[in-house]
Amino acid sequence: MKISAKNIKILEKLLHGEVLPASSAKSKLIDTLIDEKILLRKGKHKRTITLPDRTALITFFANQYQIPDLPDYIRSAREQLNRADFVKLTTDSKDSGQRAFKGFLVSSLRPLPAVLNGENITIAPPDGSFIFIYDYDSFVIDKDVTVVGVENSQNFRYMRDQEYLFNNKNLLFVARYPQNQNKDLIRWLQSVPNKYLHFGDFDLAGIGIYLHEYKKHLKERAAFFIPDTIEEDLMEKGNRKRYDVQKQSFDTDTIEEKKLVELVKMIHKYKKGLDQEFYIQNH
Repeated sequence: MKISAKNIKILEKLLHGEVLPASSAKSKLIDTLIDEKILLRKGKHKRTITLPDRTALITFFANQYQIPDLPDYIRSAREQLNRADFVKLTTDSKDSGQRAFKGFLVSSLRPLPAVLNGENITIAPPDGSFIFIYDYDSFVIDKDVTVVGVENSQNFRYMRDQEYLFNNKNLLFVARYPQNQNKDLIRWLQSVPNKYLHFGDFDLAGIGIYLHEYKKHLKERAAFFIPDTIEEDLMEKGNRKRYDVQKQSFDTDTIEEKKLVELVKMIHKYKKGLDQEFYIQNH
């Protein structure tokens, strides 16, 4: 998704540490970033907008807009690259922010009872298909079901080939749809009491997505899924380029999950990242 020239100028200034008058930084995108607490709006009379954490902003655009490197994107846009080169920096060349659907996809390895619009249903899609929950405000599952958020679409498609990873079989797998839209999923997760397990990439960007987009909303109900063999897998099969490109930093003192702190230390130790697709068997 392309960012408007106006917003590019605003983001560039914020990344450089500038404090902007709120009156000069008005757009739906800026409002969204303020709602997500990535940007802060302060003051009663002379209101200003600031960026307290560059990493949070960069992670947001990597996840929501599929822009892997926001500073590079902005530099290229400012240099007025032609459209063909510009597409290389983002996976979506269409300049359209209109959503076709609200809601998210769900799947399960075992039949799971649920309620939708007051009617009893069973979540049991055949292999190769999923259920799309549009009216998520009325979607209810048993309290003892753990919701597993799957970041990668290929992992979501082949969850049966990853069943070996999970000891608990009472799981509902969810995937945001479209890939750059997670607000509906977050709203639903905040409305239910179920535990949430995040299954994403085992690298700094993946951890950033979890911390900034899920953990901050779900607090103690959320945990980051880490396979038992992660250290060996990271050491032997990890990708050094993923680590070099991301170079994000986390204050591990603020992370409450001990296992996640250990994972961050492993990533820095081996200077590698690991895609979650690694764990798909037979594909």
